[in-house]
Amino acid sequence: MTDAALSADTDRRARRNVGVLILAQALLGSQMPMLFVIGGLAGQMLAPNPCLATLPISLIVFGSMTTAPWLSPLMQRRGRRLGFQIGAAGGFLGAAVSALGLSVGSFGLLLAGSFLTGIYMSAQGFYRFAAADAASAAFRPKAISWVMAGGLASALIGPQLVKVTDDLTAIPFIGTYAAAMAINALGVFLFFGLDLPAPRRAAGAVADAGRSLGQMIRTPGIAVAILVAAVSYALMNLMMTSTPLAVVGCGYTRDNAADIVSAHVLAMFVPSFFTGNLIARFGATRIVSIGLAILGASAAVGLAGVELTNFFGALILLGIGWNFGFIGATAMLTARHIDAERGRIQGLNDMIVFGSVTLGSLASGGLMNCAGGTAESGWAAVNIAMVPPLTLAVAALLWLWLRPVDRDGARA
Repeated sequence: MTDAALSADTDRRARRNVGVLILAQALLGSQMPMLFVIGGLAGQMLAPNPCLATLPISLIVFGSMTTAPWLSPLMQRRGRRLGFQIGAAGGFLGAAVSALGLSVGSFGLLLAGSFLTGIYMSAQGFYRFAAADAASAAFRPKAISWVMAGGLASALIGPQLVKVTDDLTAIPFIGTYAAAMAINALGVFLFFGLDLPAPRRAAGAVADAGRSLGQMIRTPGIAVAILVAAVSYALMNLMMTSTPLAVVGCGYTRDNAADIVSAHVLAMFVPSFFTGNLIARFGATRIVSIGLAILGASAAVGLAGVELTNFFGALILLGIGWNFGFIGATAMLTARHIDAERGRIQGLNDMIVFGSVTLGSLASGGLMNCAGGTAESGWAAVNIAMVPPLTLAVAALLWLWLRPVDRDGARA
């Protein structure tokens, strides 16, 4: 078989997997905007201190951070399907325990359920890598981007489900957690449609095990890709986590908060229809640079006022900036490791990314509720806090750009 024919056959298989992963992103992914809309509000109902209101969201992300280091190697050995089904099971259990916590008034159970939900969030993070597994080098950025585009449907489904379910029971939000349980129960069956390469067994000492984790993390292109992904995701989470609290605190309704989060999640995923093409044409480094600039613009709009238009504008820019920054960083990373290295470096990448997101989420609640005493001053503090991490990411990207050998190189 010629190289062209082999590549075409590979990409036919990849397109089937992309279709399954898009559906998974749309259905299972819809629980994430649901839980991010209600997490801080539910926490505010039960937390012993208002500064801890966003702790349920932080525990989701912390659960994801601690799951990635063992889930990624497990998928390297046993396959992606098992890992994704474990994720759906974690999402189901997490929603069930959270609902129980609300029903008995236990903040501790709400936090435990949030931690279990993090297992799902971690698994979802690997959908983008699974899209690249069976794709040719030319199709890989598009495959990653298209799977991320599945979040478009989740942006429409999730917040609207919150509107339907948040007051469905006597205790607010139990109905929303029940809807998340149903989503995970249905979504687990999607992964039987995946046709991914079987995990390769090492053939004695001859097999290429790749570089050590230390060698990879010291590689400039990999280190910068991880840093940019971490900053992009952490800042997105920092602002999004506090948004429902800020919107309601400034006198608007929970429906307004849901609509703003919906617009934000749409902005996160609509660009995915063309982000892959932009990366293929201009290179991941340029697209990441644009993403960081848009994240900066988001903070500026947030600081300009607390009208609904400011909230919508800031969160829409936040979503677009995250899309360019995070997808671009993912493309940078996948271009810089071989198959034998992916279990280690992808697991480390997501552990660092979600560790940073956990810090961002924790900071969000403290800044929002405990910086100045008003919703307006708290929201301003959240936006100002975006500046130092953005400065660090821009400096790292500039340093990489000044090393021509590292510019979008295969293993640089």
